[in-house]
Amino acid sequence: MPAPPRPRFWWGKTLMRPVGSDGLPPRERLLAFSAMALAMTMAVLDGAIVNVALPVIARDLGVAAPEAIFLVNAYQIAVTAALLPLATLGESLGYRRIYLIGLATFTAASLACAVAPDLTSLTAARVVQGLGAAGIMSVNTALVRFIYPHRLLGRGVGNVALVVAVASAAGPTIAAAVLSVADWPWLFLINLPVGLLALALGSRTLPDTQRSPHIFDLKGAALNALTVGLLIVGLDGLGDPNRRSLALASVAASLIVGAVFVRSQLQLTRPLLPLDLLRIPAFALSMVASICAFAAQMVAYVALPFYFHDGLGLSVAQTGFLLTPWPCAIAIAAPLSGRLADRYPPGLLGALGLVLLAFGITSLALLPSQPATLDIVWRLTLAGIGFGLFQSPNNKIIITSAPRERSGGASGMQSSARLVGQSLGAALVAVAFGLTAGGPSAAFTPTLWCAVALALIGAVASGLRRTKS
Repeated sequence: MPAPPRPRFWWGKTLMRPVGSDGLPPRERLLAFSAMALAMTMAVLDGAIVNVALPVIARDLGVAAPEAIFLVNAYQIAVTAALLPLATLGESLGYRRIYLIGLATFTAASLACAVAPDLTSLTAARVVQGLGAAGIMSVNTALVRFIYPHRLLGRGVGNVALVVAVASAAGPTIAAAVLSVADWPWLFLINLPVGLLALALGSRTLPDTQRSPHIFDLKGAALNALTVGLLIVGLDGLGDPNRRSLALASVAASLIVGAVFVRSQLQLTRPLLPLDLLRIPAFALSMVASICAFAAQMVAYVALPFYFHDGLGLSVAQTGFLLTPWPCAIAIAAPLSGRLADRYPPGLLGALGLVLLAFGITSLALLPSQPATLDIVWRLTLAGIGFGLFQSPNNKIIITSAPRERSGGASGMQSSARLVGQSLGAALVAVAFGLTAGGPSAAFTPTLWCAVALALIGAVASGLRRTKS
């Protein structure tokens, strides 16, 4: 019997692989992952480059710095609030469709950001952009499960971590390069050609996936958005003494709404919040490990610039350059750990990675008063290697411990764990800086010890997992 014709992607009608097949052939796999990588790079870069441009945006729009900072919060709230609803929609409408809709929304919103005449319009466009980014992030890991065969799934997850790490490392540099030759709207305009290319490639290469029709939980989506919004706004205000009472009230309100949300989800057979997946021990422990790891990393990411700038007297450019070894080490370690996760127990690899992360942060906490550049670089590199060694195996367990038809929920939970961990880590630093006499310099070392404790808690959770290879 002659072999079936290979799918054609560039001309004519696209031929999809069967829904139940174990991944795509090598050529189609490369093209499909390239489409994903372009979209993920945009979504990750956009968070980093806007942070760098905030002073310029505030000046050009004639607003105060605190008002401009809400551009970051608006994006983060939109992404976090929409992750779980869009992951659930991905299970019913297909991950490919949600991904392409999210990518198209993100690209169009980038144009709206570039032409926004005032802060209100720019903030609204950033919210829409965050919703598009949520469409990309909510199902990217689920799509990897259908792009790569099971035997290479660790490699696929490692490649995702590589893309995220490289984009994170390149963000400040790209922003500085663009702003040195053009105005801030070009930070958004560069998304247009990349987004259009990713759309053209993704529409022809991303695989179709099985669908499970069910009624979308609109009430649950609203409660989820309210819980997340109140929590992020509350955590963001904990470091400001003038806003602390209001921030605590916001956090308390988020807990109350969250309790109502969870109670309503327990009554559903296919909940928006996939509590049923948390009954799987490996999945639940992976969530704990992920939240702790990202919180520990964010503590260091936020605290170290203050130490470099205020404690060592380095310039902003020197501080940015000195932080580069951490994400670069992640970019090197993540793909390697993904390959190792296809051969060795991912739980033990993740535990080893978080132990190395704890050692790296410990060495940073024990820095001498006047460290040499090399003293800082090797410590940052060790921490980055540890995080990279953890990330790919942990993500593999998250996506493979869930049933195949629940890949969307698992992918949404994985992204949610990352964002929750980052938010908690940033809030921890803000509270420590606000409560410690002497400001950031005095709080630097105690804050890093908190990060060490978080990394070790995550290592214990990772080591307790038992999964079949």
